[in-house]
Amino acid sequence: MTLLKEPDFGTPARPGEPTVTVEVDGLPVVVPPGTSVMRAAAQAGVQVPKLCATDSLEAFGSCRLCVVEIDGRKGTPASCTTPVDEGMRIRTQSPHLERLRRGVMELYISDHPLDCLTCAANGDCELQDMAGAVGLREVRYGYEGENHLDAPKDTSNPYFDFDESKCIACSRCVRACDEVQGTFALTIANRGFESKVAPGPTSFLDSECVSCGACVQACPTATLQEKSVVELGMPSRTVITTCAYCGVGCSFKAELRGTELVRMVPHKDGGANEGHSCVKGRFAFGYATHPDRVLTPLVRESITDPWREASWEEAIGTVARGFREIQSTHGPGSIGAISSSRCTNEEVWVVQKMVRAAFGNNNVDTCARVCHSPTGYGLKQTFGESAGTQDFKSVALADVIMVIGANPTDGHPVFASRMKRRLREGAELIVVDPRRIDLVRSPHVEAAHHLQLTPGTNVAIVNALAHVVVTEGLVSDDFVSERCEGYDEWAAFIAGPENSPEAVERITGVPAASVRAAARLYASAPNGAIYYGLGVTEHSQGSTMVMGLANLAMATGNVGRDGVGVNPLRGQNNVQGSCDMGSFPHELPGYRHVSDDVVRGQFESQWDVSILPEPGLRIPNMFDAAIDGSFRGLFVHGEDIAQSDPNLQHVTAALSSMDLVVVQDLFLNETAKFAHVFLPGASFLEKDGTFTNAERRINRVRAVMPPKTGKGEWEIVSEIATAMGYPMSYSHPSEIMDEIAAMTPTFAGVSFEALDKLGSIQWPCNSSAPSGTPIMHVDTFTRGLGKFVRTEFVATEERTTRRFPLVLTTGRILSQYNVGAQTRRTGNVAWHPEDLLELHPHDASERGITDGDLVTLASRVGETTLRATVSDRMPVGVVYTTFHHPITGANVVTTEHSDWATNCPEYKVTAVQVALAAPVPAGVD
Repeated sequence: MTLLKEPDFGTPARPGEPTVTVEVDGLPVVVPPGTSVMRAAAQAGVQVPKLCATDSLEAFGSCRLCVVEIDGRKGTPASCTTPVDEGMRIRTQSPHLERLRRGVMELYISDHPLDCLTCAANGDCELQDMAGAVGLREVRYGYEGENHLDAPKDTSNPYFDFDESKCIACSRCVRACDEVQGTFALTIANRGFESKVAPGPTSFLDSECVSCGACVQACPTATLQEKSVVELGMPSRTVITTCAYCGVGCSFKAELRGTELVRMVPHKDGGANEGHSCVKGRFAFGYATHPDRVLTPLVRESITDPWREASWEEAIGTVARGFREIQSTHGPGSIGAISSSRCTNEEVWVVQKMVRAAFGNNNVDTCARVCHSPTGYGLKQTFGESAGTQDFKSVALADVIMVIGANPTDGHPVFASRMKRRLREGAELIVVDPRRIDLVRSPHVEAAHHLQLTPGTNVAIVNALAHVVVTEGLVSDDFVSERCEGYDEWAAFIAGPENSPEAVERITGVPAASVRAAARLYASAPNGAIYYGLGVTEHSQGSTMVMGLANLAMATGNVGRDGVGVNPLRGQNNVQGSCDMGSFPHELPGYRHVSDDVVRGQFESQWDVSILPEPGLRIPNMFDAAIDGSFRGLFVHGEDIAQSDPNLQHVTAALSSMDLVVVQDLFLNETAKFAHVFLPGASFLEKDGTFTNAERRINRVRAVMPPKTGKGEWEIVSEIATAMGYPMSYSHPSEIMDEIAAMTPTFAGVSFEALDKLGSIQWPCNSSAPSGTPIMHVDTFTRGLGKFVRTEFVATEERTTRRFPLVLTTGRILSQYNVGAQTRRTGNVAWHPEDLLELHPHDASERGITDGDLVTLASRVGETTLRATVSDRMPVGVVYTTFHHPITGANVVTTEHSDWATNCPEYKVTAVQVALAAPVPAGVD
């Protein structure tokens, strides 16, 4: 489509029914109470000139362009700050108003560079537009007086410039940073004529700015401008698509000039983000055109041979022939596949279909195995559905928010901005995390309680919280009696003295008084919401902990309405979707077990093939079987398991043992070192399909450009299946979605047509919920009655010793994503060029380590070297690092321990030792 200019109503919409009738320039309009005169005028089709106002920010009233006349009132009030009254009659045009507005514009223009024709914002500058709107024809004050035309330009940020000479001090950027992002990094420095926007006493790059782009989007001039627009010119057309980073699933307008992507602008109508973004989605898209991308298939006989280019026909034939030969020698179960949570639902669907129909087994697993598989198990057992309960907007009605094992400001920053807005409005916050994350204390946000527990003791903490609820009479009796089962048995267990905060204090390290206070706060709130991340699931008791959180929510009645719920913050863009599509070896699409004869029969009839009733191999089982010689071939779709999976020595040994490893990805990653065939993939900018985010929201992904490899990934997989003897043919991804909808009850009403019409849909979507389901379990749980489950604490087998006295836990950082394959190939390396090891000053001092030292991090399974940063974010005895850079290889040290129910690795607890690294001998690089 042509460049999409979204309407700007000047001030935010107000809630409520339209009941106030006003007249604007003779045009009647009915709006909700509290609506500004400016917005009412815009809804009547009358645009009032403005510069400081925009509908993503509260009214400010500084530019004085939006003045109007109102019958019965003196003066010329600002329309942005004036609320409507019943019967109000408003004039937006008169000779007096025109003179006032021109006078204001003259003052702005007298201190503004007149380089419009060469300015990067030419054609997209509100100052330029408003000069025309008010009929400015001359500037009586001239341009010779004192001005800011020689003010400096800050080009330090890798993605945008700050040209102070073009700033009109409207404060929109400052307010966007405060109100939308919640970072408070910008300010108006000085006063009067010397007033200017400043990122503190430093540059943008070195400031607290998180480069979310809200300030750039809010700026009405070229003061804050994307470098890509400066270099490439103003875009001319728009494609609406979905971000391919975290599980928030932000909608974006991809703005192009011809076929070249100029910028990504957050879409105001995006259900998940509503016009906001983070540094990754907004700016870090350059990896899609990075020279490291492989665009031609590569093959080789042995992993020690060099790669050689091949045609698609040869590469696909090599894969099909190789897999068939392995199966003829070692049996049908000797091959399998790993699907990707970065790929579309349609691509994941065809991968699991290829495994079941063409491979003839259930040996398909997904990277959710190593992140949120306990979520699927735990919520299925308790609520009956393997997904979160709320939409993101729900947090705006929460009174108490519990964040456990998650770091939203780094991992899910756009949702974190929503959350921080609610906290600034007065909601209380409980943080349960070994690390002092930013939410514990940051501008205008402070946690009421930070339960800084010892890693590996999550279940003990949640049992203690529930113990307080049960023993202090804080249970929602009506909710429990009407909507749940198994409560009495669970309550008898949880009330036991072994689960009291006093008893578990020695296990968790958290003072009993703090646990009791946090439990009372959560249980007594009108609306209490739980948000959790990988710090809950990536433990040996990950599934138990998810069930413990569900127990806590049910006991307090915090399920089934806005502002409450149990909400997993998914790590990748389509983790939810990859699970929905049947990527687990024990489940067909829609979380239905392969042993269910009726369900299996439906797929057999549709696909005209027999499907095994026994579950296939999980990822860890595949690795074990590869080492013992029974598993010989693997198709790896969009995952770098040789960097992301735990105990990497075991992983690489397994990959080295196989006869045929096929990797489909954008870059030659760590796993490709063990591959025999490399199939180049498509970036999200080249894909057509859907992603499903953490709130079950199905969003359209639209191709901005054709696949640079000449083939879509769904086509490649279909051609492999066909070459193996099972015909799979689709002419467009929409046909795959039609098949998904026909065979998956929760997707029954989903189609590309419906998504294009509605914008997005949250499953379940069916005849009873044709527009989707924002809130789950409203009147009844999916399983009927919510089920309380006994959650005994069992200590992890991973223990500290004299040799390994510290505990390592891991996480993410804002500027990087997962294994860094994408973000390391963008300007984001300016903020995080390497993984760092955080350790407490006490632990550093004991080891003679100072900030910036190179240290060795060792466990019983391996060691790596990285740089230390001394920080009191971690308690004594606990260290922390990220896993974004392969040179560090943090997963070299993580172990084989995993969740008892799902085999999700225990990334969050590894016994380690840290020591100063040996100095590099002179002359050695």
